[in-house]
Amino acid sequence: MEAVLDTNVAVSAAISPKGPPAEIIKAWRAGSFVWVTSPPLLDEMEKTLGSQRLRRYLAWGDDEIAEFLDLVRAHARTVTPGSTLDVVRADPADNRVLEAAVDGGADYIVTGDRHLLALGSWRGIVIEPPATFLAAR
Repeated sequence: MEAVLDTNVAVSAAISPKGPPAEIIKAWRAGSFVWVTSPPLLDEMEKTLGSQRLRRYLAWGDDEIAEFLDLVRAHARTVTPGSTLDVVRADPADNRVLEAAVDGGADYIVTGDRHLLALGSWRGIVIEPPATFLAAR
């Protein structure tokens, strides 16, 4: 099983080590599924987790963030999307998630983003929130 984890899943895990997003990260680390990502998504995650504005909310320190990002870069399957999509017009950045999922052949997109969740599924890829993804596994 392969899943694209939206940046908000990683950020939520960094904020609260006890919720469904944190459990999803633990499941990925245990090899329960393959995390599919892309250079734009990795850049977004690094920028967001490094944001000074967000820093005060994070349970993870600088070392934990750096270790996590290194782990994702080393063990997630990174694809370089060859397509540019324009599906989510209300928030064009959300299209990067769809591009990674389509070009990476992912089965799932896990997100808390309302624009992506409103799609329900797209091109056979199930789009669901963290709690649903976790409960079904």
